[in-house]
Amino acid sequence: MFLSQPPQVIQPNYYTVNFLPRSPLKPPVCSVALNNPSISSGVGAKISNNQLIQSLCKEGKLKQALRVLSQESSPSQQTYELLILCCGHRSSLSDGLRVHRHILDNGSDQDPFLATKLIGMYSDLGSVDYARKVFDKTRKRTIYVWNALFRALTLAGHGEEVLGLYWKMNRIGIESDRFTYTYVLKACVASECTADHLTKGKEIHAHLTRRGYNSHVYIMTTLVDMYARFGCVDYASYVFNGMPVRNVVSWSAMIACYAKNGKAFEALRTFREMMTETKDSSPNSVTMVSVLQACASLAALEQGRLIHGYILRRGLDSILPVISALVTMYGRCGKLEVGQRVFDRMHDRDVVSWNSLISSYGVHGYGRKAIQIFEEMLANGASPTPVTFVSVLGACSHEGLVEEGKRLFESMWRDHGIKPQVEHYACMVDLLGRANRLDEAAKMVQDMRTEPGPKVWGSLLGSCRIHGNVELAERASRRLFALEPKNAGNYVLLADIYAEARMWDEVKRVKKLLEHRGLQKLPGRCWMEVRRKMYSFVSVDEFNPLMEQIHAFLVKLAEDMKEKGYIPQTKGVLYELETEEKERIVLGHSEKLALAFGLINTSKGEPIRITKNLRLCEDCHLFTKFISKFMEKEILVRDVNRFHRFKNGVCSCGDYW
Repeated sequence: MFLSQPPQVIQPNYYTVNFLPRSPLKPPVCSVALNNPSISSGVGAKISNNQLIQSLCKEGKLKQALRVLSQESSPSQQTYELLILCCGHRSSLSDGLRVHRHILDNGSDQDPFLATKLIGMYSDLGSVDYARKVFDKTRKRTIYVWNALFRALTLAGHGEEVLGLYWKMNRIGIESDRFTYTYVLKACVASECTADHLTKGKEIHAHLTRRGYNSHVYIMTTLVDMYARFGCVDYASYVFNGMPVRNVVSWSAMIACYAKNGKAFEALRTFREMMTETKDSSPNSVTMVSVLQACASLAALEQGRLIHGYILRRGLDSILPVISALVTMYGRCGKLEVGQRVFDRMHDRDVVSWNSLISSYGVHGYGRKAIQIFEEMLANGASPTPVTFVSVLGACSHEGLVEEGKRLFESMWRDHGIKPQVEHYACMVDLLGRANRLDEAAKMVQDMRTEPGPKVWGSLLGSCRIHGNVELAERASRRLFALEPKNAGNYVLLADIYAEARMWDEVKRVKKLLEHRGLQKLPGRCWMEVRRKMYSFVSVDEFNPLMEQIHAFLVKLAEDMKEKGYIPQTKGVLYELETEEKERIVLGHSEKLALAFGLINTSKGEPIRITKNLRLCEDCHLFTKFISKFMEKEILVRDVNRFHRFKNGVCSCGDYW
């Protein structure tokens, strides 16, 4: 055990009994300073001292308890425990060190129980180095001592160290308990989520299964969360479906897994199952945040409104993360004004609330409004986070506010002490690239002090797609193929650029590369909500006979729009085909299928809301403008980048996307 300096000991010169100032609602409390030999000697006095210290600790009077401790030669284990807990609750590291020194001087430093409590105290006080030293100096390490250190290191983000110690513990023959498995599973995702950490997580899964812990609800819930963090949705679902008992935390973990891994349909379905199957427990605020995220992903406005009503009935509308999720949900469902009203009615706001509103305006392309809200946030005393700058820089990109974005980027470190990360550079490259300042974007990538990574190179490649810069696209794609060899989207994007340049040999080469690596293009998919029911549409090259009504209507629409000036944009078709065949292919895009379905199934004056998993193509964008004008329909389409609001033949993006 350690401690560099002994604690200061207060030695009163006389025996006193005094009363603290009387509280209006509390009786006077006797404070005793013991330095009288006639009192301090004997068993009765020792018991009295221990009881007094314990009583003072329970009342939160740590300083007074420490004064009595300085006169007690034989504190009990319970006395030390309460002192340690009180130091943690009072967030007093100096007092914790003082108690620790007393334990050392008293010869109780090898008590595994007290070592466990000390490690926990140092962890709570953010002093993980002290926690390590307690562990290192403890000779008799029970499973509780190991668990305490696992917890401390995991909370501090030292997952790799936890996993190393876990294997060491196994080698010396100490058996894990349910807390051990919970901590080491959390350690797998405590730092960077790598393939090696996933492998170790699977090994721990095998260990706990062999030990018969695969029916323990807390361990299995942690396992679901671990697989979710790695994006292993199938593994998480397998674990969840095999759980004999589930609680609200288990259900919430599975819903969050789906919501955060692009499976919003499954998240809403699981939430409905939870509401049907659970009788003893109700969804909590964590559940509702994930469900609202799923509604936002699908632009499921009616579902979101139902959830909002449930939140109000349950009294969850005072919880900040829930309200912030509501702001985001309404913004992502095209109801910015409702999201703004929810925000305006908040009594308290944190930076997440501000970020939600900034992001909502940004995704709609209102960059100047997003900057205005950012400035209001600063004026209200909220400190921006890295996420704040991702949101506001993204908003600048959608409206082409290059100089404003550069000013904000420069202010990150200068004014707020936030070092730009890869995500911020990706936003800046996107901002410059969309504005056709590709040379500046390429120079920013070149001047980065760290590896640009897939996000930055992806932003550059996307900008090359917009402006048809083949040379720079080839440079960016080479880096992306090395960094993300299994990401089919990068190959497809390069093939699109070659196709627009009519470089068909290069298109064939990229397609062969896709086939050789066993990759497939992610199919375009759209979702829309009609009468509180969600529908999904997938892009197809061949007409689906099960959707004859939609296709027949769509063909008729295309013919009518051609008469009014619509010319199909087929330059993105990656095949050397006749014009008629290319037109047939683009007519099968998922956006058009969803649009036709919406026209058939919505009433006059009712907007159509569509969500798409990819960037809106030029032909679908043009087609939707014509439909909005000649069918007199407001149409909202949210693609992977932003919102497009079509009305009277005009899109809110101003053809800048």
